[in-house]
Parts: sequence; structure tokens; C-alpha cells
Amino acid sequence: MSPETERVHETWIHSDRRIPKGFVRPIMRFTQIEASSGSILLIAALIALIWANAPFGETYDEFWETHLRLEIGPVHFEESLKHIVNDALMVIFFFVVGLEIKRELVVGELRDPKKAALPAIAALGGMILPATIYLIFVAGQGGEATNGWAIPMATDIAFSVGVISLLGSRVSTGAKLFLLALAIADDIGAILVIAIAYTDDLALAWLGAGLVGLVLVYVAQRSGIRSMLFYGVAGVIIWFFIFESGVHATLAGVALGLMTPVYPLYSEDDYYRRSSWILGRFEMNRAAPNHRERLDYDAMQMAAVARESIAPLDRLEHALTPWSSFVVVPLFALANAGVRFADFNEGVGEAITSPIALGVGLGLLFGKLFGISLATWIAVRLGLGKLPSRTGWPQVFGLAGLAGIGFTVALFVTELAFDDPALEDSAKIGIFIGSFIAGVLGYVLLRRSKTPDETIAEQIDESKAAEAVT
Repeated sequence: MSPETERVHETWIHSDRRIPKGFVRPIMRFTQIEASSGSILLIAALIALIWANAPFGETYDEFWETHLRLEIGPVHFEESLKHIVNDALMVIFFFVVGLEIKRELVVGELRDPKKAALPAIAALGGMILPATIYLIFVAGQGGEATNGWAIPMATDIAFSVGVISLLGSRVSTGAKLFLLALAIADDIGAILVIAIAYTDDLALAWLGAGLVGLVLVYVAQRSGIRSMLFYGVAGVIIWFFIFESGVHATLAGVALGLMTPVYPLYSEDDYYRRSSWILGRFEMNRAAPNHRERLDYDAMQMAAVARESIAPLDRLEHALTPWSSFVVVPLFALANAGVRFADFNEGVGEAITSPIALGVGLGLLFGKLFGISLATWIAVRLGLGKLPSRTGWPQVFGLAGLAGIGFTVALFVTELAFDDPALEDSAKIGIFIGSFIAGVLGYVLLRRSKTPDETIAEQIDESKAAEAVT
């Protein structure tokens, strides 16, 4: 390779300098390992638990309850660090999830209507049965205890995705997307429940403003506006409107992700034709008197063509996924996983055996496992849905187990449902234990199930056997 070629391709990151060679590139290689994000997430959750239950555990809540205030004229924003992570930073994670779902709906697994319908049907089963189990356990309690029926309904997307990432290629892409779509569906269901059953001060004006903002973003896209800065500013404004409405603001991230274009402005043929023309003009401009200015313009045109030959969805996903996986989600775990057992009014033993804890824990564990599995089986048998490719029933059971990780949304609903600290403590211990066991169960089931390649081979054999019989 000539020195000229080396200079063209060499960047600081890929150079042999000490920092990029010994520090930056190893980190980049680590982030490219699929299980890395799950490992970081679980480590962050463990740190939160240790911190909260250490002798200095009171500093955990003190730190995350630290308030930040921002004022811009008549507009003011004041929230704790914990709420900033959950309601603001987590929007990035939900936005990336929305991008993944959008791609699969348009060009991937979920473009098949039956495969797209299946997660929604499964999510419905995963909401009804957990709520039913909870109500059965608290039937004799009466009063405020019945308000917690929605606690075991939702799936914690961040933690469930973190656990599934530990399994790497043992879980098919279709199965992962099934879990993502399912988790989004039942989280939307839980958020709607919050908005209807637990929100007394829903601000319809702010909600309407957010919906108008989404419509304007759609119109801007249809009008050909391509500026990422425009959509970034619009996204922040829409998030603020949704946040002020009282509805969980992460819905803004999902909505904007689903609205992101999947296709680039220029096709492969357009890219080849335009870039060839620019390169031809580049050669001619080299002999021009003011060639430097012309060459700079040609280079900027080439950069614009290259940029618009990549779909906005792909560009955003490439840019945001590392931040979502290795910064946002670990911070989320650090801010939410710190359950302090010493603060339980009844004591841990009594809290575990209380009807509320059992209802929440068993609702998350068995309600999700059997509710999702049964709903999925019925949908497939009736022809309403179709299993993802390279995914069998053992994988479905494992995914249903992982869906029992409720955690964040469950904790959020708990704070809304109960005023009595004792009831809240019982629900929290049920959430923690149920989510933990569900995560371990789901992991073990998926770990012991057939690989995607083994599953597809088995499905082919079954298909051939059925054809032979007929």
C-alpha cells in the first residue's frame, strides 16, 4: 500500500498511537460483542443493590432524588435525577426500539401481518392473566390493595433485552424482535392503564399539543425535509409536551422511532450515477484556476450524496445504539434497581408472604409465562398469528419467562396505586423477587432450547413428514 493510500484511509482511531491502540479500539471491540450490553446492565443493577443496602445506603436515594432545575423564560423544568433518567434519557432507548420495530414492520420479519399481530395478541394475554392472578390473591384484602392490579402487567424492556443479549446467537433475530414488540405492546397497554386508571390530572391540552407535533413531523417528512437538526429539535419539543401531559414520556420516543423513514433518498443506482458525475467533475475542476474552492464544493456534494444514500433509520440506529446500550440503559438500572430491604416496615419475611407480594410476584412469574404462551398458542392455532422464523415453542416459553421482568414500570405503578407505605413495601418485594426469578427462568429456558439453526432444521423435517403423510 502506497503512503498516499495509507493517508487516505488512516484515521486517528485506526492509527498505531498509544491511546487509540491501547484504549479506544479495545472498547470498540467490546461494544460490538452482543452480550456486552447485557453484562454491563446486570453489573449496574448489582451495583445499585449493593449501594442501596450498604451501611451508607441512604445516600443512594439522596443522590437520585437530587433535583435539577432549568428555566427558559416562562418555561421551567424541575425533576430529580431519577426521573430525568427514566423520563428523558430512556426516551433514547425507546426511540432505538421504535427504529428496530419500524424496520422489521417494513422490510423485516414483522412485514408479515400474522407475525406482526402475534406480539400484540401475546401481550394481551400477558396483561390479562397477571392482573387476574393479583386480584385473586388480594380478593380478601379489600380497600386500597385492589388498586395494584396493574402492577404485574408490564414488561421491563431494558432488563429483558439486557438478559436476552447475554444469549447472543442462541436466540434468533425474529425471537428478539417478538420480545421487543411484545414488551412495547404491553408497556403501551400499561401506560394507557396509568393514563386512564391512575392519572387524575391528565393535561389534555399538553397531550393534544404533543399529537399535533407528531402530525407536523409526519407532514415535514412527506414534504421532503431531511434536516436531522429539525427533527431533533421537534423531537425534544414533542417529548416536553407529552411529559407535561402526565402520560409516560417514553411514548414519544416509540412514536418518533416508528415514524422514521426506512428508505434512503437516493437508491443504489442514484448513488452510483450522482457520485460518478461528481467524481468526473472533480477531475475537471482540478485544472481550474480556483480549483480549491471547487474541489471543496465537490467534496461536500459527495458527502451529501453518500449521507442521503443511507436510510435515516440506519444512520440514527448506528449513531444511537452504543449510547443506548452502554450509557442510557446502565444508568437506568443504576437509578432503579436499588431496592433497600432495610426500609421495609413489615420486615422482609412478612412482606414476602403477604397477599400483595404473592399476587405481584406470581403474577409476573406465572401470569406472564402462561398468559403469553397460551395467547400465542391460541393465535397460532386459529391462524391469527405466525411464529417468527427460526423460533420454536421452547423459545416462546423462554421469551414469555423473560417478559415477567416487570421492574421499572411496575415500580412506577406501585407508587401511583398505593398511599400506604406497608402496601408499597409488599409490592416492591414482590416485584423484585418475581422479576428476578422470571429473568433466571427465561434465561435457563432459552439457554437449554435448540439454537435457531437446529430449530429451522426441525421445522423443515416436520414439514417434509407432513407432506409425506398427505
